[in-house]
Order: sequence, then C-alpha cells, then structure tokens
Amino acid sequence: MEVVHLQYMQRAVSLATKGAKKAYPNPSVGAVIVYNGLIIGEGYTNEYGGVHAEVNAIQSVKNKALLSKATLYVTLEPCAHYGKTPPCADLILEKGIPKIYIGCVDSFSKVAGKGIQRLLEAGREVHVGVLETECLELHKRFLTFHNKQRPYVVLKWAETKDGFIDIDRTIPTVDKAQPTWISNSFSQQKVHQIRSLEHAIMVGTQTALKDNPSLTTRTFGGISPIRVLLDRTLKVPTDYHLYNGEVQTFVVTEKKGDHPQVNYIEIDFKEAIIPQIFKKLHQQNIQSLMVEGGKQLLTTFIESDGWDEAIVFTGESQFKTGVLAPKLLMKPIKTSFLGKDIVNHYRLD
Repeated sequence: MEVVHLQYMQRAVSLATKGAKKAYPNPSVGAVIVYNGLIIGEGYTNEYGGVHAEVNAIQSVKNKALLSKATLYVTLEPCAHYGKTPPCADLILEKGIPKIYIGCVDSFSKVAGKGIQRLLEAGREVHVGVLETECLELHKRFLTFHNKQRPYVVLKWAETKDGFIDIDRTIPTVDKAQPTWISNSFSQQKVHQIRSLEHAIMVGTQTALKDNPSLTTRTFGGISPIRVLLDRTLKVPTDYHLYNGEVQTFVVTEKKGDHPQVNYIEIDFKEAIIPQIFKKLHQQNIQSLMVEGGKQLLTTFIESDGWDEAIVFTGESQFKTGVLAPKLLMKPIKTSFLGKDIVNHYRLD
C-alpha cells in the first residue's frame, strides 16, 4: 500500500473524531475525496438523523465534474440500506466515483459487506483494509455494540503507589463519608476527558454514597455521559447529585422507584447481573459504558470478562492499609504519565 493512501485515510480518521458522540447511535465516519493528488472534498457524520460522511464529502466538492475521476477514502464501509438517510453506496455510484479505499468492513448486519459488494458489482475499484487497525479502533464502540449485543466497556480506577483503591472504612475512627483523592489534578481532568468519549458511565451504591459524584465532564467540556447507578435497594438519597436531572440517569435496582428525574431499570440480583445490565443498556441503545465503581463493581466486571479496556491511574500517595485495588493479570498495552501519576492502559483482546 502506497504511503499516500495511508495519509489520506489518516486524514479521514482525524475527521471522524470531530463527529464522535454526536453521531450516536450511528458511527462517526470520516471521508476524504482526492483528485490529482489534492483533497477536493471531505466530511464526517452529522448528528443522528443527519447526513453521513460520504454525503458531506461529496457535497463539499465545488466542481462535481471531478468526482468521476476522483478517489474516495472512507473509514467504514459505505452503508447499503435505507435508514434515516438513503444508502451512501448508491450515492457513490450515482456520482461516478471510480476508486474507493475503505478502512474496515461494517459488520453491522444491515451492511456487513453489502456496500462493498454493490460497489464491486458496479465495476468500481475497491480496496479494503487501509489503516484497518486504526479504523477498527475508531469504530470499536459501534462494532462491539452490534457484534456482541452490548456496550463497549471501559473500566477506570485510581490506586495508591502501594496498591490500595480506598481507605479502610470499617475502622470506627474513620469518617465513612470521606472522599478519597488518590490521583492529581491533571489525572482528574483527564478522567473528565475520557468521560466525554463514552456514551454512559456507571458507579455502584457505595461509590455514590461515599463521593456523591456528579459524573459529568465539567472540568473538560464536551457532552457528559448518561449516568447509570447500580443501587440494588435504593440506598442512595434522592437529594444526591445523581438525582438532580442535570444529565439523563438510569438507576439499576430490584425495587420500584418513582423519582421523576431518573429512569429505573429492574433486574434480578439473584442472577448474574452483568449479562442483565448489558441487555438492558443495549435496549437503551447505549453503545459504550465507562465503569468508575469501587472494587466490588469493578471486580464483578473483571471476573465476568465483561470489559474491553481498563485505564488505571497510580498516584504518589500510600495508604499502607485499606481496600486493595482490583488486579489485572496482564501487562499494560501502554503506559503514560500525568505529572507524577502513572497511567496504565489495558486491553482485553
């Protein structure tokens, strides 16, 4: 593969990130149109219900006569079905674009190779797998949601240098409501940035009671994720931030709730909870979930293999005693630093 093709696809990947989150439940796709070595059009997916990346790219070309001699680069296979908009594959054919480079196949059942097949049957030159790893990474939430019928799951926690996630709140002299700050301000802002990338965020009862979190992106900006509280017996007071109506909120419980600011999801806690949570969130069209719970909730996801990524912040402080952090029996795929905090990234392949 010539380097120039990789460069154009990299531009398409970069464009796609601009539409991230707003395009839900559609994937945010990037598209670039090239003629004679120059980019003459580009675009990314609009908010849900709006036009797709290929349409925006084609519409941005000033001289439409050039399309019949141009090359299209698109991060995900063009759709071949009618949804909120007509099939992009049909528009590509209509405009006479002769060469199409595709980052990765769309395994969503309504597409699943049909867009590529339609282009090939029309005699177009099609190349698949250009920057495939990067494009699969870009579209991982959408593809996991449709392939595995569950959200893409990112676990996150902060632990001390000596491996504790919290102080020992069973000690009588310890303030059980005391928040525990382990990471520095740079890491805390990074967490808000990570939240802005995910569709929903979950905490458990004890974390909600201890921290009274807002679970927003207030120090970073962007769209705050949907909040999900796992609260079996509705112990969290309704005057806590999670009930303030600032962000759409779901409470997963076995009780009947009636607070007007939240939506209640009932599951059977006598059965395995992770499959039930996944099923309920899938029904709500939630494509990704960040889990910021305490050790019990995080361990439940880990032991069930119900996760895809984990981001672990290690601060400078040491507790010497307390609640030990969850353990991942694997090496990180990436390590970075925020001030003196260490950030390890893990991936469940």
